[in-house]
Amino acid sequence: MNFPIRINKYLEEKGVATRRGADELIEQGKVLVNGKKAVLGYKVNGGDKVEVIYAAGDSGKEHVYLAYNKPRGLATEDIKVGVADPEQGRRIFPLGRLDKESEGLILLTNDGRVTDRLLNPKYAHEKIYEVEVREKVSPMHKKILEGGTKFKALARGNAVTLRAKTCEIIGPNNLEITLTEGKKHEIRRMLAGAHLTVESLKRVQIMNIKLGSLTPGQSRELKGGELKEFLANLGL
Repeated sequence: MNFPIRINKYLEEKGVATRRGADELIEQGKVLVNGKKAVLGYKVNGGDKVEVIYAAGDSGKEHVYLAYNKPRGLATEDIKVGVADPEQGRRIFPLGRLDKESEGLILLTNDGRVTDRLLNPKYAHEKIYEVEVREKVSPMHKKILEGGTKFKALARGNAVTLRAKTCEIIGPNNLEITLTEGKKHEIRRMLAGAHLTVESLKRVQIMNIKLGSLTPGQSRELKGGELKEFLANLGL
């Protein structure tokens, strides 16, 4: 992330909300910068402390949680999904991102409490991807992907090691990769490091939430035991 950066873009890149949703949070006085209420258009600097506050009375009944199958070719910021509980007309936002040429599971919500607990790599939540590559895969590719490859960080010049938690060969040209982090273009960079060319990349699971039978562009509301387990694993 390059600083200074407009606060709505900062919140979008952090996965808190879309830019428009971030502007609404700012207008509602729910965004603090260094302990003071933020204003529209403020530019965040690297040393700033940015917080999003929510009412103590927020409850699960006031929140919406959706699983959505993002089609290939659709940018995350262009996702438009009808809210399952339209009574309040609450705006929902995606938790994290999938690059435009990837497809599969994205979670959407209006519950800002979830963002850091899901996306912060220190919590090591599992995300599972199915990948088709142009080349034939072998046990050596599995070893490389699980062992890790060093790359220059995208935002800075220092080196970063990218590795899969697990990598399973599920077909002649197919892999199932489990990650616990979410660095930008992580899988594509890892596969390039193993001399493999991505033909398709689909996220099929986030923690206990599975893509299942959702077709591209389709969504479903999370509820019941599935939602209870998801929130409990986030400490909510």
